Amino acid sequence: MKNVIVVLVMYAILVSCKSNTPKDSVNRPNVVLIVADDLGWMDVSYNGSSFYETPNIDALAKESVTFINGYASSPVCSPSRASIQTGMYPTNVDVTNWIPGRAANKGAEKENRWLSNVTEDKLHLKYTTIAEVLKSKDYTTCFIGKWHLGETEDLWPENQGYDINIGGTGKGHPNLDRENGVHGYFSPYGNPRLSDGKEGEYLTDRLGDETVAFMEKNKDKSFFVNLSFYQVHTPLQAKSEYVSQYQKKRKSLGRDTLNELDFNPKWKAGNYVNRTFKERFVQAHPTYAAMVKSMDENVGKVVAKLKSLGLYDNTIIVFTSDNGGLSTVNGSPTSNVPLRGGKGWLYEGGIRVPFLIKRAKKIKGGVINNAIVSSIDIFPTILSEVGIEYPNKVDGVNVLKNNNREEVLYWHYPHYGNQGGNPGSAIRKGKYKLIHDFETGEKLLFDLENDLSEKHNLYQELPILAASLYSQLDEWRIRNNAKMMKPNPIWNKAERIVE
Repeated sequence: MKNVIVVLVMYAILVSCKSNTPKDSVNRPNVVLIVADDLGWMDVSYNGSSFYETPNIDALAKESVTFINGYASSPVCSPSRASIQTGMYPTNVDVTNWIPGRAANKGAEKENRWLSNVTEDKLHLKYTTIAEVLKSKDYTTCFIGKWHLGETEDLWPENQGYDINIGGTGKGHPNLDRENGVHGYFSPYGNPRLSDGKEGEYLTDRLGDETVAFMEKNKDKSFFVNLSFYQVHTPLQAKSEYVSQYQKKRKSLGRDTLNELDFNPKWKAGNYVNRTFKERFVQAHPTYAAMVKSMDENVGKVVAKLKSLGLYDNTIIVFTSDNGGLSTVNGSPTSNVPLRGGKGWLYEGGIRVPFLIKRAKKIKGGVINNAIVSSIDIFPTILSEVGIEYPNKVDGVNVLKNNNREEVLYWHYPHYGNQGGNPGSAIRKGKYKLIHDFETGEKLLFDLENDLSEKHNLYQELPILAASLYSQLDEWRIRNNAKMMKPNPIWNKAERIVE
């Protein structure tokens, strides 16, 4: 009888322990968040590129919700990455430019009308990251690749909620210093959070392999991995065999005989007249195409591993980019046409990006969604999809449910970028987008449904709508304590020629 009682007591204890354990995270979906660097909306073939080839991303799109109105929260990298980690607008974490930013390096420049704001040089530890939330719910968390949210080690991923950090530092691009034996995208990498591979190993392949290894090791747990490619950021380096492939394709399409670059774009006038800019309007750069190919291959590698482990159906995959394609400097490697502008601009070419969410639990994909979504929405969408309630306020919403945010998004970029774009703010509401250009003082209104290339400024034709949108933008800036620019006392007042 005593033995029976002991067994019953032990069973009761086990049941009690199990019931007091937090909801078993093993039943929650895994999360794979893939962020490309500088990948433009037109840089994937599912959006219409006929030169670059992205079969694996295209296949993922067919099984995902594809947001054709997907945006980065900034036209440059660090602010968008801060938004992805926190669900907040860049203004609300005070990271509004790449870290440390042009102003930190150059100070006041006489050709600029305003003093460029100095951005916060870090994603402050006081902000809660998505990794911190998921880790608190028993997820194993891993960051792989580009971080660029703080220059000192105390601000790197391992101190921002990630159990493992592979390759994430303060650098915004691969190190390239051949004199000191550091070879950029090829090992040796000179990265303090990534051991060197064998000589000639390609960084993008290594990051893909590290992601696969992490998933294999943690297949029996719920995991969150943020694979953050350095691709396709400069330096422009790719595998020679892939470059050769696209050199042949370039010739076969007759693009080797085309005028690909505008060496005197209209926006270069005035305070940019003495700077070296050229804008690409044809996708034909073999090295860039080869870099896109390697990134796409490694997206496929990750998806294939999830399937081989039997985890694919219970894994959420998000794929996006931190800003639009680089079209005006550093070799002007890509074209965003029909979108206007590129990285560093508030035009569509600078902020519209690929945006896919593959849901878990065998929920049907292949859906085209017209909602207006942004980097700020990734945090709340993932948490909602895995069943975690997050009590703190964020700026984003779960875009996979009825969108409880009015169809409106905001941007604030009070900086002169390296790519030629002017500082300014913007609002998109429904099909309309208004840009307030700080340099020229202009307000530009576009109907994106009928004018995706932003060629026709409707500001004078629709004055009531324009005034309403500007008022809403200004109220948002005030409400969110957006820092405005101050007059530049050494401005030479060079005239700008406006399109």
